[in-house]
Amino acid sequence: IHVDGMEKLPKDGRFLLVCNHRSNFDPILTWQVMKERNLAFVSKAENFRIPIFGRIIRRCCFMAIDRENPRNALLTIEKAAKLIASDEVSIGIYPEGTRSKECVLLPFHNGVFKIAQKAGVPIVVCTIRNTRQIFPNISHLKPTDVELHLVDVIPAEDLKGKTTVDIGSQVYEMMIGDLGESFRMEEA
Repeated sequence: IHVDGMEKLPKDGRFLLVCNHRSNFDPILTWQVMKERNLAFVSKAENFRIPIFGRIIRRCCFMAIDRENPRNALLTIEKAAKLIASDEVSIGIYPEGTRSKECVLLPFHNGVFKIAQKAGVPIVVCTIRNTRQIFPNISHLKPTDVELHLVDVIPAEDLKGKTTVDIGSQVYEMMIGDLGESFRMEEA
C-alpha cells in the first residue's frame, strides 16, 4: 500500500473520510492504514449477513445503511454523526454508494455529507487506486500495488451553510482532480 498525503490528516479530533470505491478490499485497506484513528465504516446491510465477517464488522462499530429506504438511511446518518460527535470513532463512507465496476467515479449520494455537518467535523477526501487488481493477483500469488491518496481536507467551518449537493460537487471535483478526467462519469 502506497500512502500519500497523510500529513494533511487532522492531528486531533474526529472526521468524515470519503473515498471512491473500486473493490471489497477498499475499506479493509483504508481501515488498516488509519488504524490509529479508530475508523468505522458505513456499509450496505448485506455485508452484515456474511457469516463471521458480519460479526467482525459489527464489533468494529461499522453501521449498516438501508440503501432502499431513505428514512432508514437517515437514521444511520444520524447515528454516525452522534458517534463522531461523542468522540467514539471517525466515520468512513463511499459517497458513490456502491463499487464502481468501470473506471469511473459514480454519482454521489449527497445525503452522506450530512454526517460531517451534523457532527461539526471536517471531511477528509481520499482516492484509492488499483484495488480491483488484488483479487486476480491473489490467484497468481502476485503482489498488487495499491495507492491511497489523501487529497485534501475540507474544514468543518467551510461546510456551514452549504447544501449537501454543493458539498458533494466540491468533493466530486476534488476526487476527479486527483484521479484524472478519464474517471468522470458521462452525463446522460
